[in-house]
Amino acid sequence: MLIYKIFRGPEWAVLESAGATAGAPIDLADGYVHFSTAEQAGETAAKYFAGVEGLVLVAVETDTLGADLKWEPSRGGALFPHLYRVLQMTDVVWTVPLPLVDGQHRFPVL
Repeated sequence: MLIYKIFRGPEWAVLESAGATAGAPIDLADGYVHFSTAEQAGETAAKYFAGVEGLVLVAVETDTLGADLKWEPSRGGALFPHLYRVLQMTDVVWTVPLPLVDGQHRFPVL
């Protein structure tokens, strides 16, 4: 199963250049890297990244994360994937830009 992380351009650049990241400021504050499922990613973008340009959608395979991935309740009790270690570039399956079109981020088919 793929899960998804939305990065601002500079955050993605850090992962690309350093090969690993503890995540965005919200991840650092919470102590884990926040991810979303395919069904949750659009709502996450709308809630936390409204109007932000230059976003990158990163896909990660859950099977490779082992016990460091925990599914925990969040918005409305829905289970969200949280990674309790740094995200490594080797974890990334693929990336795509999330262009802002008419005020909303355009997602690929997930």
